[in-house]
Amino acid sequence: MKFKVKQVFVAVSLGLVLSLGALPVRAQENQTTTTGEIKKSGGETKAAGKSLGKNMRQGRVVRGSKSFGKHMGRAGKHFGRSTKKFFKKVIS
Repeated sequence: MKFKVKQVFVAVSLGLVLSLGALPVRAQENQTTTTGEIKKSGGETKAAGKSLGKNMRQGRVVRGSKSFGKHMGRAGKHFGRSTKKFFKKVIS
């Protein structure tokens, strides 16, 4: 009898935790805002440094430089988009 009550209690509490715990969680961050674009830019810059460092450590200078340039280009693109959105918002 005690085991059955304990089992029911665990099942009910687990159900409540799983059903109520998922409500306040956001599905996905909005990356279309100026702040979102700047955050993406920072992430790309981080990836640029990591790829360059990893490739340099392994002696692949050209490959590291190429990946660094690609990531920095994407970072610049995101930063440019955020600047454009910001000034459009300020002017209008």
